[in-house]
Parts: sequence; structure tokens; C-alpha cells
Amino acid sequence: MDTGTPATRNRTITLTDTERSELRPQLLDTERLKAGHPWEDTIIWGDALDALSILPDACAHLIIADPPYNITRRYGSTPFRALNRQAYKAFLQSWLPALCRKLRKDGSLYLCGDWHNSAQLQEVLEQELTILNRITWQREKGRGAQRNWKNSMEDIWFAVKDTRDYHFNLNAVKTRRIVRAPYRENGLPKDWQQQPDGTMVRETCPSNFWDDISIPFWSMPENTPHPTQKPEKLIAKLILASSREGDLVLDPFMGSGTTAVVAKKLGRRFCCIEREEEYCLMAAKRLRIADCDKSIQGYTNGIFWERNSLPLQRKKKP
Repeated sequence: MDTGTPATRNRTITLTDTERSELRPQLLDTERLKAGHPWEDTIIWGDALDALSILPDACAHLIIADPPYNITRRYGSTPFRALNRQAYKAFLQSWLPALCRKLRKDGSLYLCGDWHNSAQLQEVLEQELTILNRITWQREKGRGAQRNWKNSMEDIWFAVKDTRDYHFNLNAVKTRRIVRAPYRENGLPKDWQQQPDGTMVRETCPSNFWDDISIPFWSMPENTPHPTQKPEKLIAKLILASSREGDLVLDPFMGSGTTAVVAKKLGRRFCCIEREEEYCLMAAKRLRIADCDKSIQGYTNGIFWERNSLPLQRKKKP
């Protein structure tokens, strides 16, 4: 019988009432924001559009936006009901232009969605910025379908203000993969290297299809109760590719804080907005944990690894 007691290996982040009281003063509400309180490296507790109307224009080097997809779902105490296409498009138009004004001239923006809303995302986004690509990433978690294909893919639209002036660090986001069938040319490795332990690996350039992302689950230390939490590894790829250390990353739909946490771990400044107090407090707790733990699952010693390679990652640690 289920007693409601968490499994011994369950590492999902939760909050006690004591922690809520301790962390609440760290949140910045829109009234204090309006009064001129510093907002960098801060969680803003409030409505995204209200906060965006106060933040200065051209303040962000990188924006990562993960709005509610056009699916009926509850986010904490806030429900979101699926809309028809025109209504959802109007929802996007109510905040996306204001968000794009916060982007620097040389900045980049990533906009998350799935097949339910991707067409509307593209239509509204290309009115504001120049779209360079669409990343599709494989999300293994989720239920199967009886009379349809299982929905296990999501999209991330990549856009910039100026196609001649934006930052993209390819080398920072290469993936290390194990070479199963090593090829040699004139007796020398062809596009692969042999490690001191004998493992053969290849550094591969990232494509716009990502199949090396693990969705947070109960035994992972980054896991939270948020229903649509993005993996730290996924956000790390976006941040490392499109920002430099010290740059400012803006997230208007923070959820339980993944963008803020990864930005902090990677030496970026951040400003993240969330209307649900419980998620803000959870993010504040994760930021406190990040003071001591800078690890990102699947990213070791500056290298992204393919899935199911944890034993090799442990070998490489100094």
C-alpha cells in the first residue's frame, strides 16, 4: 500500500515552511522593481508583462522564453486553457514584442514550444526578429497514445536582431560521443581521438536535432514538482552557445528556476520572472544549492556527453 512516503532515492526538490520564510525576502516584487531596486541576479515575482514594462530596453544579451504551450494545464495555482489558433496568436502578441525590446542589438532569443503552438510561435516571432533555425529536441518522458503517435518532440526557435552581429560559440557546445566503429586513414585515427584509458571518442558539431537530453525525474537532484521543467543540460547548451561569461540572460517565464540556476553555474548574470510564488521560492532554493554545487547533468569538465556515458564522465573528473 502506498503510504505517501518518498522513495529513499527521491531527490526531488521540495520546500519546508521554514525555507519559504527564509527565502521569500530574496524575491523582488514589481512594486520594489518599480521603485528602483536592483534587478540583476534576481528573481522577479510577478506578471511577465508588468515586469517587462519596467525593465530597461536592450538590457539582455540572451533571452530564453518558455511560455505556456497551447495545452490545457495547471501551473501551480494558475490554470492555462487551450485556445484556438487566433486566440493563442493574440496571447503571444500581447507580450512577445515587449520582450524583444529587451534584447540588445547583438542579442539572441530562444523561444520554446511544441507542435501545438509552433506555427504561431514562428509567425509572431518573425515579425520581431530574424529566425535563424529551429531546434527540435527529443523528450523521452510522457505517456504513449492509443490512436496517435506519442508526442516526444519539442521545438526551440532561434532568432536574432542582427544577422551580421550576434554571438555563437560552436566549440562550447560540441558533444563528445563514443566511437563504435573507428576508421583509420594511413594508420591514424580519422576524426576521432583515443583517450588515455583506451576509449575512442569524437567531438561532434551540434545539429538542430538533439537526442541527448534527459528529462528531470525523481532521482535527479535538479528535479522539481513543476510540470514542464526544462533540463539544465538543455538550457546550458543555449547559454553557452549564445552568451559570454558576465552576459545577462533574461527569462520571462522562469518556472522553477532552471535558467537562473544554469546562468549562475556558468558565470552569467540573470533576471528571471515568474508569477507563481511557490516556483519562485523553489528557484531561490535551487540558487542557494548552486552556491555549492555547480554540476550540470551531462556536462562534465566543459564537455557535453551523449546519454548513458556517466561512467566515462566520472573517469574524466580530476
